[in-house]
Amino acid sequence: MTKKLSVALGLVALATVSAESGAQDAPPYGAQITLDVARKVAAGAEVEARKNNWRMAIAIVDNHGTLVYYQMLDDTQTGSAVVAVEKARTSAMFRRPSKAFEDNIAGGRNAILGLPGVTPVEGGVPIVVGGKQIGAIGVSGASSAQDGIVAKAGIDALGKP
Repeated sequence: MTKKLSVALGLVALATVSAESGAQDAPPYGAQITLDVARKVAAGAEVEARKNNWRMAIAIVDNHGTLVYYQMLDDTQTGSAVVAVEKARTSAMFRRPSKAFEDNIAGGRNAILGLPGVTPVEGGVPIVVGGKQIGAIGVSGASSAQDGIVAKAGIDALGKP
């Protein structure tokens, strides 16, 4: 009975996420992220973190949520290592920023908590190139808003030569 209830709650949560978070508006998957692109995104994130003296873990995953690149700045809390990867996986596999889940929960959509593999905290952002998602970045180590700023800086680094 418990397993059936878990499956039912998961389906309700998935329907809620699809309806509330614009799953139909998500970019299609593209080719997998290359190591060079992953390094460029991480480098942009690192510059922002260092500029603000924030100790961060930075993870880049492919569209399947598999880790492609990872770095952790000195003296970053160890718990952030796992959280950064999970934020990136959430964004890659659900094709939206992890903040979308945080916002839905804040709006009362608690069924999202039943979705397996979702880390509903700001700091995970899809990496989109040419209108197609190629992976995602996840950042953890400071407040969720600061994690989001650093993740965005990583994405913005793709537009720089």
